[in-house]
Amino acid sequence: MNVLMLSPGYPADMPEFARGLAEHGARIVGIGDQSAADLPTLVQRSLEDYIQVRSLWDARQVVAEVHEKLRGRSLDRIECLWEPGIMLAAELRQHFGVDGLTIEQAHRFRDKEAMKKALDDAGIRTPKHVAANSVAAVWEAVQTIGLPIILKPIAGAGSADTYRIDSLDDLRAVLPRLRHVPMVSVEEFVDGEEYTFDTITINGQIAYYNIAWYRPRPLIARSNEWVSPQVIALRDVDQLELEAGVRMGYDVIAALGFDTGFTHMEWYRKADGEVVFGEIGARPPGAHQVDQMKYACDFDVFGAWGQAVTQHRIDASIQRSYNVATIYKRARGVGRIQSVEGVDELQRRFGQHVVWNTLLPPGTPRRDWRKTLVSDGFIMLRHPQLATTLEMADAVGSQLHLNAG
Repeated sequence: MNVLMLSPGYPADMPEFARGLAEHGARIVGIGDQSAADLPTLVQRSLEDYIQVRSLWDARQVVAEVHEKLRGRSLDRIECLWEPGIMLAAELRQHFGVDGLTIEQAHRFRDKEAMKKALDDAGIRTPKHVAANSVAAVWEAVQTIGLPIILKPIAGAGSADTYRIDSLDDLRAVLPRLRHVPMVSVEEFVDGEEYTFDTITINGQIAYYNIAWYRPRPLIARSNEWVSPQVIALRDVDQLELEAGVRMGYDVIAALGFDTGFTHMEWYRKADGEVVFGEIGARPPGAHQVDQMKYACDFDVFGAWGQAVTQHRIDASIQRSYNVATIYKRARGVGRIQSVEGVDELQRRFGQHVVWNTLLPPGTPRRDWRKTLVSDGFIMLRHPQLATTLEMADAVGSQLHLNAG
């Protein structure tokens, strides 16, 4: 199978996806705006060819350059697992006549308003929502929906430029921060626990899914620097409390016409048990949540995706053995990491359950916590029992400290 893969070297887990494709028989042509020499070694080993373009953000030019470079060669799939490239991949599919998400389908995954309208039409519960492209339109939408509301970019990813608005004073303060965003979604604030529904889908049928629990909700974590955000990949995805969310996930995949690949959905469960859709991307989750799936089930998720794409099946035996918690840490202070407190004691207590430690070492400049969930590193640990997993995660969150200065 000949596969064109957009941006195989970025973000951080793209090299593993390239490997997963190559190991299942794909002949991969990569396309990106970095030089071939700068690609990670794993990507270089996985690609058959690479096309460097001047910019991934000039779709017309990219299509022309790829057309010229691939003259006389056929393509079977065009894959993109990075949110900003989803529409470009659809345009390339249309140009080359390749199956997969069409431009219209991809638009519904990228445009949150179009996404919710399609799901409204399918009878799926979404937050009340209005698209707004001006300050006046936002004020009008707030009057229609009522407070509290959430403001977020129509075509955003994650919780960047996302704000909860509880009062008109909040709205006045936030609107100037969104001047760079051409279109926002004004939507009802849904009070509840927030989860994911992540899938590998084959010909519209879900072959594998994962549910992760955000502790606390991303909006809270993004608004408070002192928080150590947690993402918990759950072992027991069949528990009664999640049943309605799983059903909704299946309905969303069907309503949006997703065929083969990875999806990442977020949804809410209210105190009264009602489930409400959040949003969905035609891509895997970020911040190493795919690695969580790997450690939860002890299987090669990247390879399973590669086999789903190339052979339309998954042969791996998937057993849900562990809950997996990732605790993202933010240093206290500014400048470079000076010390790490509590790590030795926590290692003594929980070390056998830790599967990954990426904490920045002393001397490293701390990162801007507003721009990356990964922040100044994370601890990933696992345990069969959820209560024990949460106890360990909370200990890491409260007793491990990175100090900068």
